[in-house]
Amino acid sequence: MELILGNLEFSTWSLRPWLVLKRCGADFTITEIPLYGGDWKERLAEVSPSGKVPLLKVDGETIWDSLSISVWAAERYPDAKLWPADAHARWLARSVTCEMHSGFAALRTDCSMGPDAEGVIHTMVGPDRAPQPTDEAVAADVRRLVQIFREMRARFGAGKPYLFGEWSIPDAFFTPVATRFRHYQMDLAAHGDDGTAQAYCDALLDQPDFHEWVRQATAAR
Repeated sequence: MELILGNLEFSTWSLRPWLVLKRCGADFTITEIPLYGGDWKERLAEVSPSGKVPLLKVDGETIWDSLSISVWAAERYPDAKLWPADAHARWLARSVTCEMHSGFAALRTDCSMGPDAEGVIHTMVGPDRAPQPTDEAVAADVRRLVQIFREMRARFGAGKPYLFGEWSIPDAFFTPVATRFRHYQMDLAAHGDDGTAQAYCDALLDQPDFHEWVRQATAAR
């Protein structure tokens, strides 16, 4: 099983399925295709139907898109319990995951984790911090994320560190959000947080598999 990724330093789409597969205990190798340099588009076109990362090669098939890989993993590794067991929690876990997967365009654009116009890399692993954006569209995205974190934690995650209690696919999808909040020094309290959202983000950034990703990304720099 081969997981093809972008740069470990900043490819947030790649981080998500990597976290999911690690949680499953899957035996897989990774191939990193550095983005935005040299012949990366040509290399990616040779292996990716969509011309994007991540993608998983398994059982003679290529599965592309981080959400599709995560859904495949939930089917292949049911004992990993990648979706909450409670039906209501599971419905909402899928809803917030899909919202994260397709939404929050302002946050993605104005709080980029990739190379900026000057070629400087905003990393998930480095000590540098960027100033908090002041755009209202970004603020609206942050308020919505804080709302999701507070509501889901209150309903399903009380007493445990993750969004629905035990670690699940939504936590993989929100881990890059936590890195953005840290990198751009987001004051979550100014966006409606009572401490719940910040504590959740701290838990995501302290998760052992994420620490392993950081170690690998740091070693590859």
